[in-house]
Amino acid sequence: MAPWFSYAVDAAVLYGLHQVFTKLAAERIGDGLGGFVVEASAALTIAAYLAILWFSGKWEQKATGAGVYYSVLTGLCVGIGTIMFFLLFQKQGPLSAVPMILAGGAALMATIGIICFKERTSWQHLLGIILSIAGLFLLRYSPAK
Repeated sequence: MAPWFSYAVDAAVLYGLHQVFTKLAAERIGDGLGGFVVEASAALTIAAYLAILWFSGKWEQKATGAGVYYSVLTGLCVGIGTIMFFLLFQKQGPLSAVPMILAGGAALMATIGIICFKERTSWQHLLGIILSIAGLFLLRYSPAK
């Protein structure tokens, strides 16, 4: 098994639960305030992780200008994406739509990986990208609540 695979499984579980909890919160808190609480609690979690690294003597964090720049862009995408999910759920969007939405994002990532980062691909990989995009567009025809 690849050394990164357990991290992939953990991330999938946590991001899946992230959307479940966002769905539960969406009818109980405003989109902006809910997004802020999500991102602030995420920032506190990461701050605690950094403190653990610091105090345990395992600090190996580096930073470059480009790294900070791309991290800020990542934060903007996460923050706005979180607000979009709150709005989606507040407009009665189904939780079952989230996998197709995330598959659309995965198709975008895969396409950029292939084009910009020259990552290797296969016909199966390309078919997965096409099916992910098709799934996203099929959401338009999901039954109304």
